[in-house]
Amino acid sequence: MPRKTVLRLVLWLFFSTLAVCLLGCSGNAKKKELADIYLQLGVRYLNLNKLESSKENLKKAVEQEPDNAQAHNALGYLYERIERHQEAKEHYQKSLDLMPDDISIQNNFGRFLCERSEFDQGTELLKQALANLLNDRAWIAMTNLGLCQLGMGNSQKAKTYFKDALQLNPSYAPALLEMQKFSYQSGDHWAAKGYLQRYLEQASHTPGTLWIAIQTEQALGNPHLAGEYRKELLDKFPSSPEAKKIRAQP
Repeated sequence: MPRKTVLRLVLWLFFSTLAVCLLGCSGNAKKKELADIYLQLGVRYLNLNKLESSKENLKKAVEQEPDNAQAHNALGYLYERIERHQEAKEHYQKSLDLMPDDISIQNNFGRFLCERSEFDQGTELLKQALANLLNDRAWIAMTNLGLCQLGMGNSQKAKTYFKDALQLNPSYAPALLEMQKFSYQSGDHWAAKGYLQRYLEQASHTPGTLWIAIQTEQALGNPHLAGEYRKELLDKFPSSPEAKKIRAQP
């Protein structure tokens, strides 16, 4: 075969291979771009509590990019919200397999496991998140570790974690909520009132905060304020266990 013909054939094969590679890379880039868009939409809908729309977009994200760890992480949280716990666990595990050192995945999955009494694995994941030097929101892992300790019956260790979390972030609502409960249970009603006031600067009342607020104000000799909290509990959360307890009182 003439040398020029061989050269043309080699060049043709090279550019053909390059074209196929570029098309493949372009297709993969497009899928990743779409996955990121669906993920952002899914998380936005999740934050707006539009769970069906969130699920639709997050599933599309995974369809476009099956190895998108954050999409699996978000799906795990969504399935947890709608109490489909086995599916939540599967997606959390998949996200952890894909990104074992990701702090948000460790936090979400660790908390999820502790809430289901899988304390050993849950605590291990949360301690990994806490030990990560890149973790600039360590108070989240601290609070979740506190909740794990509560689940295991270690109330004093839990309290230490919550206090440490508030040292790092004095306005972190979940830790303030737990300290309100601790203070009330220990009979320190002024502290319970203070933690509630700080909590309400960051978040809204729950049936639990209102129940403790009622008991706290009664203990502090403020029946009028206790009555206002009682009315708010019955008006806003009439089906809650706390409201049922109020109605059962003489």
